[in-house]
Amino acid sequence: MLERVTAHALFPPPTYSHATVVEAGTRLAFLAGAVPLDAGGKVVGERDAVRQTEQVLANLGEQLRAVGSDLGHVVATDVYVVSSEPSVLSAVWEVVEASGLSAGPHSSTLVGVACLGYTGQLVEITATAVVPSAPEEPAQP
Repeated sequence: MLERVTAHALFPPPTYSHATVVEAGTRLAFLAGAVPLDAGGKVVGERDAVRQTEQVLANLGEQLRAVGSDLGHVVATDVYVVSSEPSVLSAVWEVVEASGLSAGPHSSTLVGVACLGYTGQLVEITATAVVPSAPEEPAQP
């Protein structure tokens, strides 16, 4: 269904793949950016990029469940962090790594940005995921 590829001529990525190839005919879900809002629309973890990342990943998990997928089927992400400090980006990436997203490993880009859409928002993750086929039911006798 999918193949994760590391180009041997390039520097080996620490916890992600350089590319993911998905077999034609596979259903894909392209998810809007998961943001650190609670169900009431309030930013969770104000001024705390790690806490916001945890909320973003929880919300991403809900988006994936809504389309019949999960973190283990994510093939690509873009992780946006409001910071130019490598230590902040590293702290966010550690949470991403621990989440199950890197189980693939998936292809990913981590980017420091000036701002995001909601006041106080520090983290956003966009994702593309495979939507696995429903298991076939056994034939009835």
